[in-house]
Amino acid sequence: MRLNGEIHGENEEDEEEQSYLVRGVGFNHPQKLVVGYGLTSKKKKSFLQPKLLALARSKGIFFVAIDLNRPLTEQGPFDILLQKLAGNEWCNEIEGYKHEHPEVTVLDSPKAIQHLHNRQSMLRDVADLDLSDYHGKVGIPRQLVITKDPSSIPFEVTKSGLSLPLVAKPLLVDGTAKSHELFLAYDQFSLQELEPPLVLQEFVNHGGVLFKVYIVGETIKVVRRFSLPDVTKRELAEVAGLFRFPRVSCAAATADEADLDPSIAELPPQPLLERLAKELRHRLGLRLFNIDMIRKLGTRDVFYVIDINYFPGYGKMPDYEHVFTDFLVSLMQNKYKKRPAT
Repeated sequence: MRLNGEIHGENEEDEEEQSYLVRGVGFNHPQKLVVGYGLTSKKKKSFLQPKLLALARSKGIFFVAIDLNRPLTEQGPFDILLQKLAGNEWCNEIEGYKHEHPEVTVLDSPKAIQHLHNRQSMLRDVADLDLSDYHGKVGIPRQLVITKDPSSIPFEVTKSGLSLPLVAKPLLVDGTAKSHELFLAYDQFSLQELEPPLVLQEFVNHGGVLFKVYIVGETIKVVRRFSLPDVTKRELAEVAGLFRFPRVSCAAATADEADLDPSIAELPPQPLLERLAKELRHRLGLRLFNIDMIRKLGTRDVFYVIDINYFPGYGKMPDYEHVFTDFLVSLMQNKYKKRPAT
C-alpha cells in the first residue's frame, strides 16, 4: 500500500511495542490496548512525544505504526485506528479493515474528515446553530468563495456586499503550510493578485486574541493565541494593498500569560463551549478536532468560528498526554461495558 507518496511504511523506532499485559487500567481483565496509527511524519513527531508514549505504556496503551507499503488487512489486530491521511485508496483501506474487524474503533472516519478539507463546507454546520440559550451567540463571518478568474474578484465582492477589510484564505486545507497562509486586504482591487480557489471572509475586530478550543472526545481545553490586530477606520481609509500573514495561531503566539484587557481575555462561557462542541461532534461525526473562535470587539457574548481543524497540534495543548490517554482508555471501557456478559 503506497499512499500519495506521503509515507512509505515508516515504522517508529523502538516504541517498545513488546507484547506484555498491563493490569489496572479499568478493564475487566488484563488488557493491552493497541493503537495502530497512520500519520504524516510531521504529525508523528509533534504528537508521539516521549512523555505521551511513556504515560500510554503505563496505562497499557501501545502505539504501533501502520506500514503503508502493506495492505492494512494484513496488519494488526488493532483495537483503535488513529489516522490523519487523505485519498480514496486510504479510505478504502480503512473500510476494508473495518469490514473484517467490525470491533475496531476508527478515529475518525476519512469521509467525515474530508468535510474539513474545504473551508466552504467546514463552517456550514456552524452557520445555522442557535446557542442563544447557552450564554452567548456563535456564528461565522460573512464569506465569499472564489474558484477562478481573480480579475472578477472586485465585482464579486461588490455584488456580495462584503465589507472591507477582507481575510483571504486558501479554499482547500491539505495540511501544508501554504493552506494556512492568510492575507488581509484593505482594498478589493488588490485581491486580484491572489490565486483562487480561495475564501474571502469579512474581518471582525476581536482584540487581537483568538480562542483555540481543543476537542478530545467530550473533553474541552481552551487556550488563547495572539491573532491579527484590530483594524481602525483610519487605517482602512489610508492603507491599501495585501498583507500576508503566515500561520497566525501557532503555539509561539500564546496569549495565556499576557497582560490583556479582561474583556478581551475572558474565555468563552463553558456552557456555550460544551454545547458547541456537542453539536459539532454530532454534525461532523468527529471526535478529534479544534475550533478557532474570536469574540467580536466590544461585546461579551458574540463569537465567530473562523476555522475548524481535524486532529490539530495536540502537542501544544496543556496536559494533552493525560487527556488523550484517558480518552483512549474510556473508549475501550465503554466498549467492554456494551459487551454481553459471558
